[in-house]
Amino acid sequence: MSGSGRTWAGVATFAVIGVIGVGAALLYVNHKGGGKESAPPTVEALDPQMEAFARGSLSALQTPASQAVPDYVFKNADGGDVRLADFAGKVTVVNLWATWCAPCKIEMPTLAALADHYKERDDFAVVTVSMDVEKTADEARAFIAENAPLDFYIDPKFQLAFEFPGKGAMPQTILLDRKGRVRAVLTGEADWASAEAKALVDHLLAEA
Repeated sequence: MSGSGRTWAGVATFAVIGVIGVGAALLYVNHKGGGKESAPPTVEALDPQMEAFARGSLSALQTPASQAVPDYVFKNADGGDVRLADFAGKVTVVNLWATWCAPCKIEMPTLAALADHYKERDDFAVVTVSMDVEKTADEARAFIAENAPLDFYIDPKFQLAFEFPGKGAMPQTILLDRKGRVRAVLTGEADWASAEAKALVDHLLAEA
């Protein structure tokens, strides 16, 4: 980890990042940093079974009432249209991140490790969607290629992060079941290669 990465990871972070040419702001949250931490957006836990997995690095996991994914279009590496509905039939871990979000970059290799753990399954996917605008899209693509061998997706309008309970907080990770329903949301950095993360995924994979 670079010196600047350690600095950002150790500082209390709840930053508002202005993006040029857009009249909105994105937040990033780091639950592991020292000092005073910001609270993630409040979502009432309504699924006791899912709530049981809120432990360890997933202690901030929230389980809102099941809801369908938004019909929102983002882009794949070739510029083609993609919707989360395209992953129906798979348990899908959706991670929303950006190159300017230090906690996002710290946890990215753990998402790649999670994907590798389930690589033999055709009913599981990790979908990391960059919220970088066109100006930093190449940087985002390079970061994924060098640090996390995952398929590259991007939402240059940076709207998808506001379609979920985190309302723009990043990193924001959303777990979808095979029916395409939102089952859990976590804002802030987590270890997605941890035993608790795998237990959560296994629970969703075991559902009929």
